[in-house]
Amino acid sequence: MKPALNENESQVPVSWQAFLQGPALAQAIGEQLQPWWQQIFGYYLLKVGDLSSDLTLPGCKLKHQVHLGSVDNGNNHLIGLPDTLPIDSHSIDAVLLSQCLEYQADPHHIVREAHRVLMPDGYLLLTGFNPLSLLALAGVAPWLKQRYPWQGRFFSAGRVKDWLHLIGFEVLAEQRFFYGSMLVNEYTNNGMQRFAEKYLNYFAGCYLLVARKRELPLTPIRPRWQLSPAFGEGVKGVSARQDCR
Repeated sequence: MKPALNENESQVPVSWQAFLQGPALAQAIGEQLQPWWQQIFGYYLLKVGDLSSDLTLPGCKLKHQVHLGSVDNGNNHLIGLPDTLPIDSHSIDAVLLSQCLEYQADPHHIVREAHRVLMPDGYLLLTGFNPLSLLALAGVAPWLKQRYPWQGRFFSAGRVKDWLHLIGFEVLAEQRFFYGSMLVNEYTNNGMQRFAEKYLNYFAGCYLLVARKRELPLTPIRPRWQLSPAFGEGVKGVSARQDCR
């Protein structure tokens, strides 16, 4: 498998204000996640990264939300890196990775770390920028290379799903949303965006993947007991009957 390494790991946004239309995107992510809180229960939700920690999640039923970020901004509970989580294995009920893979050096290892800290049947909620979108196409312009979100490397939903399947996740759902250009400050839900939502959903700017950690129990294989034959093997080509004398 070709390594998914990102050379721009130092360019990590620390809040949604770093993006034009960032608050609108944060609100859209919260709306996409809201229906899932009806079926995700437990004690601990780990928000990995500054952007994940900056999200408001109405309707979340997990009792404790743990924020892990890279800066001490008063909102983060833990300071650390997404690829070396300071969390015990099998201790978290759900992990949220929001626009995190795009700006880290080794995104595949970040997914592995999320798998490590999750309890069996725990949930991973992952959002990212769609490289097959008009939003990504705008990043082709050279003068936008140094602006967010185009400083990062976009990974397709299909590629991320391959990573998840490889390490033992079951992907439950894939949703696509957000049709803002992120080129201007103002976000307006005009007729063009409503048309795109109805007919061009595949090319939306962002996607949400919901996956669940599966661990199959090991079932010991019992030895097959074979009964020894009551009679010895007969001579080849000769049949014997019990009434023969």
